[in-house]
Amino acid sequence: MNIKSNVGGVDKIARIVVGVLLILLALTGTIGAWGWIGVLPLATGVFNVCPAYSLLGINTCKVDK
Repeated sequence: MNIKSNVGGVDKIARIVVGVLLILLALTGTIGAWGWIGVLPLATGVFNVCPAYSLLGINTCKVDK
């Protein structure tokens, strides 16, 4: 199965930073268990694939021509 990357650049960095921040806040008990939702942006940033972007036809990766 070939999954095409659709997350890149600033979008990728923002997802990773927000994901890690939410997870850290959940671990420290600052925001409660819902902070574990940070796993989603972290995963989409690390793997460069966002299923919602695929459904909506969005792509923030640079396209080489």
